Amino acid sequence: MKILALYGSSRPNGNSEKLAETAFEGLEVTHVYLRDRNIKPIIDQRHEEGGFQPVDDDYDVTVEQVLEHDLLIFITPLYWYGMSGLMKNFVDRWSQSLRDTRYRFKEEMGKKTAYVIVTGGDNPRIKALPLIQQFQYIFDFMGMKFAGYLIGKGSQPDDILQDQQALAQAAMLSEQLRSIQS
Repeated sequence: MKILALYGSSRPNGNSEKLAETAFEGLEVTHVYLRDRNIKPIIDQRHEEGGFQPVDDDYDVTVEQVLEHDLLIFITPLYWYGMSGLMKNFVDRWSQSLRDTRYRFKEEMGKKTAYVIVTGGDNPRIKALPLIQQFQYIFDFMGMKFAGYLIGKGSQPDDILQDQQALAQAAMLSEQLRSIQS
């Protein structure tokens, strides 16, 4: 089972990233940092006769990496009670892939399993739940299996290292992923 981690934070080594790295201990994981990719916002051309026009950015390369993996882990800080803009731009572009004849995007995505890892500072175990639900709806639409989520508390650098509950859940997720991957 090939695992791909999609990081949506604009800050290297942030709390979301550190929590994810705890979950990935001992695993073979491909890491994609959306902050290092040039993924332009969508220009919605779904209803135009010619459909979407090609975009000169890193989206296609990124989506091809996604399609090569079985298990996707979406990692994002809780920004204004939603996913990061980097993550949202990437997911919004899926509309383009749905019409792209190079991919059987929805069919291929429907074969994937997904997890979500989120950190935030303002009571995230409650206030991140609408974001988890948003991911659930996205995965449902694509036919993906939503296998679980992990929410940690942290806003200042390294705060997540004090969230013993999240760290313990990340260790359990790591064990679960190791059993799937072997």
